[in-house]
Amino acid sequence: MFSMELNPYARFVNADPLTLIRATPGKLSALAHQLGSAGLARSTAPGKWSAAEILCHLADVEIAFGFRLRQAQAADNYTVQPFDQDAWSRPYARLDPHAALAAFTALRHWNVDFIATLPAEAFSKPFTHPERGPMTFQTLVETIAGHDRNHLVQLEAIAAN
Repeated sequence: MFSMELNPYARFVNADPLTLIRATPGKLSALAHQLGSAGLARSTAPGKWSAAEILCHLADVEIAFGFRLRQAQAADNYTVQPFDQDAWSRPYARLDPHAALAAFTALRHWNVDFIATLPAEAFSKPFTHPERGPMTFQTLVETIAGHDRNHLVQLEAIAAN
């Protein structure tokens, strides 16, 4: 496994990360269906993203993760370009969460297929995150899984209320 310093989502990953990220689209679809329109408008607390906004965030982040996955494999000494998730989230309230879920699902399947093509040694390839320091491709995959689990927990909490 990896240290919390490298991955703030480490506490959410307790299974094979590829298995977890493969299952996320189905879990999100089931949660979106369970929530319905009214549930998608709810959040875990005032000032927090609604379920719909979380789906939009996941679609955006899947684009970023896809680029990072490919750059980490294609480039030597790759340095991740961070992004401001709050700035990216400004239009979320005006976007269709079902379109976001469809985009996420398509991109996730493509990203999982990419990961699955890689030989075992590819997972030890290093790169740098400017805020977290040196990482490996394996840590990036684990970060994706932890990020998924973090937002699934939020959506499950919204669905439970």
